Amino acid sequence: MGTRRSFLHKTALASTALGLFPSSQFAWPGRADGPVLRVGLIGVGLRGTNHLGNLLLRDDVAVTALCDTDPQRLELCAGLIRKAGRPQAAAFGAHEHAYRDLLALQTVDAVIISTPWQWHTPMAVDAMKAGKYTGLEVSAATTLEECWDLVNTHEATGTHLMLLENVNYRRDILAVLHMVRQGVFGELVHFRCGYQHDLREVKFNDGKQPYGGGVEFGEKAISEARWRTEYSLKRNADVYPTHGLGPVAVMADINRGNRLVSLTSSATKAIGLHNHIVRQGGADHPNAALTFQQGDVITSTLETAAGQTILITHDCNLPRPYSLGFRVQGAFGLWEVDGNRMYIEGKSEPHRWDDAKPWLETYDHPLWKKYGEYALGAGHGGMDFFVLHAFVESARQGIAPPIDAYDAAAWSAVTPLSERSIAENGAPQFFPDFTRGKWMHRKPVDWIRDTY
Repeated sequence: MGTRRSFLHKTALASTALGLFPSSQFAWPGRADGPVLRVGLIGVGLRGTNHLGNLLLRDDVAVTALCDTDPQRLELCAGLIRKAGRPQAAAFGAHEHAYRDLLALQTVDAVIISTPWQWHTPMAVDAMKAGKYTGLEVSAATTLEECWDLVNTHEATGTHLMLLENVNYRRDILAVLHMVRQGVFGELVHFRCGYQHDLREVKFNDGKQPYGGGVEFGEKAISEARWRTEYSLKRNADVYPTHGLGPVAVMADINRGNRLVSLTSSATKAIGLHNHIVRQGGADHPNAALTFQQGDVITSTLETAAGQTILITHDCNLPRPYSLGFRVQGAFGLWEVDGNRMYIEGKSEPHRWDDAKPWLETYDHPLWKKYGEYALGAGHGGMDFFVLHAFVESARQGIAPPIDAYDAAAWSAVTPLSERSIAENGAPQFFPDFTRGKWMHRKPVDWIRDTY
């Protein structure tokens, strides 16, 4: 492990990039020894540009290649690289498979894929076949076949894949994980989680308002509205499960002594997006005649081999505040994120909630204690620092990442399994064992170590 470097101010980048990622004002703690990781970015929309900004703050990383079919995004990112005083990166984007030209470069050791979901698995498979350490944005796959493609390619090539699930690194999540590992909650029994986020302003964007609005999607729209809304139109499924499932899967040791066994799902009717279109564009707007397939609230109950249940909620098409709805419950007590409350038997006043803040401060995770000063400037409340730090360190050392191809497959499998269960009136669906039995002997990840 290298020596921790000083906390460096990057004035040149900060002056230009603050409008895109306003909290990224300081460099991350770099590593003084070991190789510089040469990274290619496939997809430099809003998420990919965020990754670029954070990578440019590291002196142990060189961004050597960019790929995007939007020339404006390529030029914007080229400008950020110039302002950071870094060598210009090779650029690709003439056609939708131009990323393969990036993968052919000898000057790329690792790639980060931040493209629309339908491209995640094909690009990750090609990247692993090319021998590039692969960082993949969520969700990793949309079908069971794609889940197996990720696992089979990893096993066939020996190339590692890390799912870049940043919520696993949220400060409260890591504090609760620290409590779980120390047995504060006792034997774990039940979890709740999900993605409860009003995305109507993301799913419709006519290009006239910079951060959403309008009633257009698909070819007439910009940003995520060009592709994300199609999933609500065509699929009745939990299409985005990993922000909630990822953290609790780690707490439950999924794929490492435990595994997901079965799932049942149900969906409400779909009225949220239609109502939004009528309010914004009027009842005569062509999009008001569309029938959206995705239920506004989708509820899935998962069972584990250890006899636990995990309740996942997908709720993105109705008005509501943001919440991932976490609840972690064991034999000795529980934590709930909504209300940020804790109850530990023998410690809390009987039948009364504690404010969770003192508990979370007491059990603040060692990684946050060490790097929290740097992390808070990286985006998403600091989560982006840790997930990218883990990726860079794992790739530089050529070791397995903390969130691997088996996790990517198991967590993403909720999408096709929930779709099938809903179509079959809530019939149980069974998770494939993507580890082929290895889950019984794999050890839980040591989330304390900072070498990744």
